[in-house]
Amino acid sequence: MNEHEAAQALNKAECLYSDEQVQEAIDRIALEITQKLSTRNPLVLCVMTGALIPAGHLLTRLDFPLQLDYIHASRYQGDVRGGVLNWMVKPTFPIRGRDVLIVDDIFDEGITLNEIVEYCSSEGANDIYTAVLVNKIHKRKVDLQVDFVALETEDKYLFGYGMDYHNYLRNAAGIYAVKD
Repeated sequence: MNEHEAAQALNKAECLYSDEQVQEAIDRIALEITQKLSTRNPLVLCVMTGALIPAGHLLTRLDFPLQLDYIHASRYQGDVRGGVLNWMVKPTFPIRGRDVLIVDDIFDEGITLNEIVEYCSSEGANDIYTAVLVNKIHKRKVDLQVDFVALETEDKYLFGYGMDYHNYLRNAAGIYAVKD
């Protein structure tokens, strides 16, 4: 895919959630997270690269002390289908004894998020919480309950707000579904 094909995909895409709707959903989960974690000095792990944009919006709404790090594990690497989990970067902050909030862009099948939760557990985290911008509704998920969900969608290929389509369109201001 090149930039012209990406522009065409954006023009043809179905907008599921506008920028304003996404912002309202982020406001809501920020309040939920604040109620749960504001006194716990959490370590927030941004799952790269997809969660970069939603985490940036979310973190400015969390008005309490926290530390931020990132973790880079991906099954996609620009493809539209997930493959083997590839660990690129693990957090630099110690996880042992910490309450951890993992922020990801989407809870699709949950394989990557589940592996990250297991990694944090194996590293000695106290409590592990998960937050996603989008939960995709279908029956192919691993057995993992996400703690904070901003939005839900039907089972379509999505892009925008951090989610990509062939390494493009992460910067789209809204949640879009690719048209077949």
